[in-house]
This record gives sequence, structure tokens and C-alpha cells, in this order.
Amino acid sequence: MCGMSRTPYPSDLSDAQWKRIVHLVPKPKPGGRPAKYTRREIVNAILYVAREGCTWRALPHDLPSYRIAFHYFRLWQKDGTWERIHDALRQTVRRAEGKNRRPTTGIVDSQSVKTTEQGGPRGFDGGKKGPRAQASCGG
Repeated sequence: MCGMSRTPYPSDLSDAQWKRIVHLVPKPKPGGRPAKYTRREIVNAILYVAREGCTWRALPHDLPSYRIAFHYFRLWQKDGTWERIHDALRQTVRRAEGKNRRPTTGIVDSQSVKTTEQGGPRGFDGGKKGPRAQASCGG
């Protein structure tokens, strides 16, 4: 792993994977304080949370702090970085499979969304059975 001084996690990007997306990840802004972590390490921290399903605060201490990782996750979510990465990777996979770069059809599975035609309260509250009062006001 290029430029890393720690043991890699299974969720870390390989050199080839990083090479595919590096041009899509925003570079640090010029001026100001130099970046403490490389963009690759920030992406690795975000991927760790995604793959392991842990909370941000549970990031290992050899990755960027959870505050930094979450900050960039949200920033890149708002500016469309994640969507651009997803689109580029999808196009690469589709080309490799001999398909058009962009899908021409979408499928929505109506069985995925369950609904009911009957509204209002439903069910049984066992704590409310019987004719006696639930609480008394002294006396």
C-alpha cells in the first residue's frame, strides 16, 4: 500500500482501486493548514465504517479520527462526490460486461414496499384489559 505506515484493513482500497477513483476525490483546498491525512486514508476510514457496520466513534485509532472521517463523508455526500464515484464505477463495470455505459431500464419491485389500506390504531394492548381503573388519584 502506497504511503501507508499501518497494517491494511480488508476494507482498505488497493492501489489499483485508488487509482480508479483518485481523480474523483476532491483535493485539499490551497492555502491554510496542510492536511493531516491523505485523501486515501480518509476514504479508507469511511469504507471501514461502511464495511464493518460500526459507529463512527468505533473507528480504529490508526485511521483518521471519526470527526474527520464523518466530516468528509457528509461534505462529499452534499457535493455529489459519492454519486460521481458510484456512476464512474458502474460505467466501468457495465463496459467490462459489454453493456452500454448507462443503464437504459430501471426496475422497481412493488413487493419491496408493503402497505395497508386500513388506517388508524390497530393491535391489542394487554395492559389495558379489564374494567378496573389503571391508576387512582389518592383517596
